[in-house]
Amino acid sequence: MRILVVSDTHGDENGLHEVLMAQPKAEIVIHLGDGERDVENQRYQFPQKTFFQVRGNCDWGSDLPVIGEISIGEIRIFYTHGHAYDVKYGTYEFERAARDHKARIALYGHTHMPETVYRDGLYIMNPGTLHGTYGTYGVIDITPQGIVTNIIDRK
Repeated sequence: MRILVVSDTHGDENGLHEVLMAQPKAEIVIHLGDGERDVENQRYQFPQKTFFQVRGNCDWGSDLPVIGEISIGEIRIFYTHGHAYDVKYGTYEFERAARDHKARIALYGHTHMPETVYRDGLYIMNPGTLHGTYGTYGVIDITPQGIVTNIIDRK
């Protein structure tokens, strides 16, 4: 299964649409906040995809949750925007929360800095920001052989 991970679209709905078109095999899309409205139209244009999202610090007035969890088979994914865990100052609290939730994959945004690391049994990804010409996004492939995470440049 392929999962598309995006964050911090900040009104770049065209960029989100472009990435959704570029990843036709992605069955699940996780938006990590700061772009709640960007997802609304795309949800209707891609009814074959399942969308999950959380609110970011710039999603004013949003009713979306601050954290989310899904399971793909035995793989639990914990995701959040990151501002509630002060990820701009380090990921310790975020990683601890992901481990408390028994996650194998932990996703966050907010910093606009893409990264994917594996630390002590936890795959950690920040897809960066999709906003702008040089945006980035993440792809996670979950197969019987294992988990593969990648950061992809939009252009």
